[in-house]
Parts: sequence; C-alpha cells; structure tokens
Amino acid sequence: MQDLVKAIKALSDETRLRILNVLLEREACVCEVMQALNISQSRASRNLGILQDAGFLKTRRDGVWVVYSVDWQTTNRYAT
Repeated sequence: MQDLVKAIKALSDETRLRILNVLLEREACVCEVMQALNISQSRASRNLGILQDAGFLKTRRDGVWVVYSVDWQTTNRYAT
C-alpha cells in the first residue's frame, strides 16, 4: 500500500507529469529535461529523483551522464 501512496504522490505534481511526458517520447539526461521544460537543474534533478524513487524511472550511465527513461515494468504494474 505504501508503494501506491508514493506513486500517487509522485504523479500529483505538474512538473513531474511534464517530465514523464518528455521521457515517454525519448530517454534524456537532466540537462535535456531542463531544456525541454525550461526549469533549473536542481528542480529537474529533484523531480527526477522523486519519480525514480516511486519506481517510474530507470537510469543508465552514458560516460559521465546519467540517462533517465520510463521503467515500463513498474509503470505497467500501476496501469492494471
């Protein structure tokens, strides 16, 4: 039940929904999220962290960059 509450809280913010919308189109690093939404680095990072903590995102390293993408396995769990 606590995971569901965390997921609902993560989706209750407009910025996080906008970030998910960007990541539904393509994977992106923090700087690309910043540019797409015209937000600060700290705001992008904080909201990406909340979405990742709720299980909506996964990450991979690409050199020095951390690239975020939608974790479909977890996201589908909430869709059913």
